[in-house]
Amino acid sequence: MKLPTLFFAGVLFVLGGGGVFAQSGSATNSVAGTNGIPKCAHWRTIKVKPDEDAPKVHFYNKLNPIWWFKNADDPKPPVWYRPEDKHRKLKWSFRNPMHNFNFYVIGVANKKFARSGRFPERNADPQGGWDFEAARWKFIWLPYVSYHRSKFDFYFGWRNRGNFGIKVNINPKQNPKEPNATPPKDDNS
Repeated sequence: MKLPTLFFAGVLFVLGGGGVFAQSGSATNSVAGTNGIPKCAHWRTIKVKPDEDAPKVHFYNKLNPIWWFKNADDPKPPVWYRPEDKHRKLKWSFRNPMHNFNFYVIGVANKKFARSGRFPERNADPQGGWDFEAARWKFIWLPYVSYHRSKFDFYFGWRNRGNFGIKVNINPKQNPKEPNATPPKDDNS
């Protein structure tokens, strides 16, 4: 039984089937393909630790609905944010409402957790399309799904830092205009 199998494999190899096993210049052994993003990334798990400069969040903070609307990470606006505006602090607080709620009340940004998926360190597949991830804190699974294309962005779930987020962005078709383009001349002039 081994002889017919070996004979068939030898015939395939001699008649050109050997090219199936190793093709020069193919996508698998080209220089451009070795350092790029893999077409098919494998499912893997990473450990995520909170930032060392993350604020200390207490249990009583999570029970306070007023605290939910604040931003414990950046309570004061940076220097670059509307430097001449006298209401800059108020406008900064409205810039990202529910930050503490998304990061610390329903999110796990201040805890150690594991994140699994094809691209667990990112929030999307770098090549676009669907991406599914899952974060796990203790016994709780926190899902994440995203879809990215040139005219449509979507995500729902717990992102790579442990914060919850929802985004739906439909980009209209844009016609790029050249800044120095002159309008066509009218023949009647």
